Amino acid sequence: MDNFFVKAVMILIPMILSLTVHEYSHALAAKLLGDDTAERQGRLNLNPLSHIDIFGTILLPLLSIGTGIPFLGWAKPVPTNPLLYTRKVTQRTGYMLVSLAGPASNFLFAFLVMIILKILLITMGANISPQLFQILIIFIMMNFGLAFFNLLPVPPLDGSKILQWLLPDKYADFMEQNGQLFFFLLILLVFTGAIDYIVKPIFMIIRLFMSLFGLPAVF
Repeated sequence: MDNFFVKAVMILIPMILSLTVHEYSHALAAKLLGDDTAERQGRLNLNPLSHIDIFGTILLPLLSIGTGIPFLGWAKPVPTNPLLYTRKVTQRTGYMLVSLAGPASNFLFAFLVMIILKILLITMGANISPQLFQILIIFIMMNFGLAFFNLLPVPPLDGSKILQWLLPDKYADFMEQNGQLFFFLLILLVFTGAIDYIVKPIFMIIRLFMSLFGLPAVF
């Protein structure tokens, strides 16, 4: 029980904070484009309580930690209304930029934590707390994982909006209208283990980034 509690805390804290940054960035990008929908609904802030989805952010991750089923989690999606975007960009381009803001923020967060960890290792060396080292590694993995995973071009992930921006209208409309089917396929990939063919290359890229920073990839 103690091991489960410690593991849950070590994983949930980085996950919740990383998801909070992700959703806040969507809300901020929408606000900068003229859409205050998220702000009016209390989502334009870095308070995790504003973004937590009880099932997706707490219960399902805890179930994954406790049982070993594939790890999956999410926060409440940020609402956005493309009709309110500034006329300086098209609705389609605005929607793409708002979608891109989430993964971009996680990339920045990951690199920030990598810099912090590098500084700590230089100044403290072997004296760094094992718990602090481990949670910073989890922060890095979590943010890179969120960024890369959300860039997959599968609805409702952010990458699907970016792909729709690139596709001709008829194909973009097809993706939009069949989002639930694509989401079902994504869940199927996760729970059959086929997602490993995507996840393993992502971990290889994360290890590469960490090695470039001179950090140990202990996962």
